[in-house]
Amino acid sequence: MKIKELRNLSQEELLQKEKALKAELSKLNLQRYSGRVEKPHMFPLVKRDIARVHTLLRETREKKNG
Repeated sequence: MKIKELRNLSQEELLQKEKALKAELSKLNLQRYSGRVEKPHMFPLVKRDIARVHTLLRETREKKNG
């Protein structure tokens, strides 16, 4: 997901997106430990998207406080 798409979301939507991405990452980790990962290339992509969401949440917090 691109940062431009994420910037259009509200803070609540970003929090929901973060929960969904973390659930997807946990599902991938379960597949990893059971030994049958269908899409191993998704690990860095999901982690990167989580980082993008965290960055946007931090930016909105800083705008409110400062």
